[in-house]
Amino acid sequence: MLSLCRSVQGHRSTARANYALLRGMLYLALLAFALAAPAQTVNLFPKDVRDAWTRVGIPPTHAVSQVAQWHIFPSQHEIVCDGNGGHEWLRFNHELGNFAFHVEWRFTPVAGDAKYNSGVFFRNSKDGTIWHQAQTSQGGGYIFGETLNGGKMTRFNLRKEMRHNRIKPAGEWNTYDIRCLTNACTLTVNGEMVNTLYLSVKRGYIGLEAEGYRIEFKDLKLRELP
Repeated sequence: MLSLCRSVQGHRSTARANYALLRGMLYLALLAFALAAPAQTVNLFPKDVRDAWTRVGIPPTHAVSQVAQWHIFPSQHEIVCDGNGGHEWLRFNHELGNFAFHVEWRFTPVAGDAKYNSGVFFRNSKDGTIWHQAQTSQGGGYIFGETLNGGKMTRFNLRKEMRHNRIKPAGEWNTYDIRCLTNACTLTVNGEMVNTLYLSVKRGYIGLEAEGYRIEFKDLKLRELP
C-alpha cells in the first residue's frame, strides 16, 4: 500500500511539473509573439484628410477661430500653421495606446524679440482637458501638461529635467520623437532623450498646437506599437 501511495504521489508530482513546464513554455511563446508583433504604420494623410484632423479650442470651452489657419499638404506629409487664428490644437482623430510619433518642425523667423511658442500633444483626452505636450520654443524642448494623478487633475512640468537646450534657432529644423509604451512616454529632441513621463492615462490622441506663431511640421510618421 505504501508503495502504491508513493507511486500515485510520484505521478501527481510529475503531472504538476509537466503542467508548470507547459505553462512556462506557453508564456514564453506568447511573450515571443508579442515582441515579434510588428508595429503598424498609421496613415496620417488619408484621402479624407479633412475628416482625419479636427480643430479643438484651448481651453476646450473656447470656440475655434473662424480663421482657417491650418494647411495640410498630404503629398509632402507636411502641416503648416499660420499662427494668427487664436489658441487651439489640431487633433488626429485616431485614439492610440502604445505608439511612436516622429515629427520635424521649425518656426518662421520674425523680426524682434519673438516669444516663439507651439507644441506637439500626445495622449490627450478627446477635448484636450487632459493634455501632455512636448513644448516647441526657443526655451527648450521638454514635456509639461495637466494629467490625472491619483484621480485628480494635476499640473506638471519636466523642464528642470532638461539637461541643456537642444532647440535650434528659428528657421532651422528640429526633430522630435515621442514614444509611449504602457505608462511610460519619452521625448527625444534632435537625437537625445530629454524626458521620461509616467502616466496613469494609457490611451489618447496626438495633435499640434497653434499659439501665435507660424510653424511648419513635416515628415510626420506614426506607428502603433504592440
